[in-house]
Amino acid sequence: MGEGRKVKALQRGVEAVNAFEPGVEKLSDEELAAKTDEFRGRLEGGETLEDILYEAFAVVREASRRALGMRPFDVQVMGGIVLHEGKIAEMKTGEGKTLAATMPVYLNALSGKGVHVVTVNDYLARRDAGWMGEVYKFLGLTVGLIQDGMVPADRKVAYGADITYGTNAQFGFDYLRDNIATSVENLVQRELNYAIVDEVDSILIDEARTPLIISGLPESAADTYYRFAAIVPRLEEGEDYEVDEKKRQVAPTEAGVEKVEKALGVENLYDDVNTNLVNHLNQALRAHALYRNDNEYIVRDGQVFIVDEFTGRVLEGRRYSEGLHQAIEAKEGVQIREENQTVATITIQNFFRQYDKLAGMTGTAATEADEFMHIYKMAVVSVPTHREMVRMDKDDLVYRSRKAKYEAAVEDIAERHKAGQPVLVGTVSVEVSEHLSGLLKKRRIPHAVLNAKQHEREAETIVAAGEKGAVTIATNMAGRGTDIKLGEGVHEAGGLYVLGTERHESRRIDNQLRGRSGRQGDPGESRFYLSFEDDLMRRFGGTRMQAVIDRIGLEEDVPIEAGMISGSVRRAQEQVESQNFQTRKRILEYDDVLNKQREVIYALRRDILMGGEVDTWGYAEEVLTDVVLTHTRDDYPENWDMETLSAEVRRFYPSSIDFKALDRESLDSDGMLEMVLEDARQKLEERQAEWRERTDELEKRSLIRTDGIHSFEEAERRTLLSIIDSRWREHLYEMENLRDGIGWRGLSQRDPLVEYKREGFDMFTEMEAGLKQDYVTYIYHVENVKLREEPAQEQLSYSGGGEEPSQRPKSPRRVDASKVGRNDPCPCGSGKKFKKCGMANTPEHQRMMAQNPNPAATAGAAAAGSAGTSGGAAASPVPDASEAGASFPGTGSVDGDGK
Repeated sequence: MGEGRKVKALQRGVEAVNAFEPGVEKLSDEELAAKTDEFRGRLEGGETLEDILYEAFAVVREASRRALGMRPFDVQVMGGIVLHEGKIAEMKTGEGKTLAATMPVYLNALSGKGVHVVTVNDYLARRDAGWMGEVYKFLGLTVGLIQDGMVPADRKVAYGADITYGTNAQFGFDYLRDNIATSVENLVQRELNYAIVDEVDSILIDEARTPLIISGLPESAADTYYRFAAIVPRLEEGEDYEVDEKKRQVAPTEAGVEKVEKALGVENLYDDVNTNLVNHLNQALRAHALYRNDNEYIVRDGQVFIVDEFTGRVLEGRRYSEGLHQAIEAKEGVQIREENQTVATITIQNFFRQYDKLAGMTGTAATEADEFMHIYKMAVVSVPTHREMVRMDKDDLVYRSRKAKYEAAVEDIAERHKAGQPVLVGTVSVEVSEHLSGLLKKRRIPHAVLNAKQHEREAETIVAAGEKGAVTIATNMAGRGTDIKLGEGVHEAGGLYVLGTERHESRRIDNQLRGRSGRQGDPGESRFYLSFEDDLMRRFGGTRMQAVIDRIGLEEDVPIEAGMISGSVRRAQEQVESQNFQTRKRILEYDDVLNKQREVIYALRRDILMGGEVDTWGYAEEVLTDVVLTHTRDDYPENWDMETLSAEVRRFYPSSIDFKALDRESLDSDGMLEMVLEDARQKLEERQAEWRERTDELEKRSLIRTDGIHSFEEAERRTLLSIIDSRWREHLYEMENLRDGIGWRGLSQRDPLVEYKREGFDMFTEMEAGLKQDYVTYIYHVENVKLREEPAQEQLSYSGGGEEPSQRPKSPRRVDASKVGRNDPCPCGSGKKFKKCGMANTPEHQRMMAQNPNPAATAGAAAAGSAGTSGGAAASPVPDASEAGASFPGTGSVDGDGK
């Protein structure tokens, strides 16, 4: 449908809403509020949201007039219809997107499934929840607010409201935390029903390259980062390493590698044992050559914070991956926050694609319309302005040097300020904003600076930007979401003047800056000051143009205005936009592989957490069937290795079968399997009966378990949940390693993405099999509390089960670690070598390893326990007793008579 036809369809919707207005205006406040219950009743009776859309919008419009003194314009009603349809409403700055959203938010909240309103920062979430919340409360709906620092109980209440406000990071991290929660009480979110994303381009496009990550299990490598931070500055660009600014890549040369090897005292940096050092070098080079303080990041309070290149805001809680953030911290000489193993992660794209319906609003989305449709299946609809746009957008002025450009820009600012016209100055970095601030101070021109270092004052600073004579410097248009209203006498002075000091790589960001002027038909003006030394000009043809200017003999302080240059800038921006889109698309394609796996694990986890029944016998049958058939493939039973079969079977459950005494002549594979499964089923039933008996005895003696495990079924759930978490963490680590190195497959003419999908699937299948094996091993050996006369603190231990002492899983607390060799079977009972066992992830096991005088064993512990270093041993998930309660070796407690 063409834009004209879309607008006509929206106008018909407005007319339908207007038709209900006379009747709605006659209602009393109580009658208007009662419409909410009426609508809910009609929905329960079978009507749809579309059936009540126009009347509901009319009700909200009237409630807004009474509660806020603001009646939504017809174009705001249009925007509301677009948002209800799950599309993106492109509404110019100042057209009232916040108010427009109240109508679809109210309508969709009537379903009782909850609506999320997503903002770019906590301030806007708090402002809009309080401001627009008056409308919803007037109509009897509840409003929740998610803010940084809230405890889970308060978050749960906020998510339980009809409408919940918060930032994209808050919603995303709460989703991840819910999916690593160990109890139902810690779950905070409901289903992801409907969300409206404010400044949708900023959140779904600009921030999409940085995934949300929850980490744990730190690795200690700070000294190595500091060491490389000292070595790299001594290397020469061009000789020791090469930089590709366009692709944002840096690579060491052979000469550079030799210098680093000499500095480190290693013979070959690319030996298998040194693979982690190669990554350290690469990240240190990137930190040194491509990432600059006050540009890509800032240093504040002894910490390195990422600055969003598109919005100029600090990305709170976000860190560069693969060791880059630590390399930057080492470069800046601040304390390194150690590398962490990923516990849970999701991209912005895949999080928001989980909503049943997703909508967004912004003033600038048209340039990314294809990406919104391709990634999110959201169409962009341009909504007409309430009043005609009269802002004058002047041609760019291009100077030979940055110095000349800044001097001319400051002169322009001084003249406008003297005339009383407010000026909003847009910069692309903190560094430039502070440089301009210094130039203005020399001219004694009062001004405000808004960048990542002053993010707390964002809203109040930007609100004052429209006052007479005000000068405001803002980085990449920080302050979005806050309206700039013109003060007294500003209309006569020409309205708000927007001065851009550099073209951004994205046209959309330039449009955002320009869009701050000319709201609601206000007068305004905009212009960009450029130079041939600007990054964009220098990277994309600036040298060639500079040569032309040199031949012409253009003076330093004389600008040029030429269509050729404007066209070149536009093409450069389009090229970068295309590259960024491909980057985000590729990230999503890789995360889609992990996302399918994530959905399987999270669904299984949620089912267990909500009290779902664990198919213990199904797992045991599958695992034991695989074991028996693997060892009885030979059609001749006399060739079977009965000793190995016996050991393998008893690794999973305490079998009572005497494998050595079996009559092989009367056996076949099916008979052996039937025998093992019957024995295993009997042992499981005995274990269940044993738990019931002991639980009954607890109740008879009025004893209370303090670990929350009241039945074998609960022990099953706790055990499986803990093993899932441990296995999934390790799988994420392995997938990260696979992702880091998969690009090299392209050298052998193989598609890295296809290879990643294939190997990722194989790894997930292997992880699922290992998960079931671990679960079967533990569930057969988990023992209930043994009752004593004084049961205040009881030891939970593995049962004897009649197996041979050498095969019985033992509590690690009873083992002399000094007698356990690196290649010996792990005393935890996992069946793996000590160096390979996942118990390396637990404090108890690490303590045992640390006490081991064998240097090889200690080295093994360091390798197995490291989360972010390549070459570490793959760990199997033997969960920590502190997480699993009665499921694993540890301490449980039983209280009697309140003690």
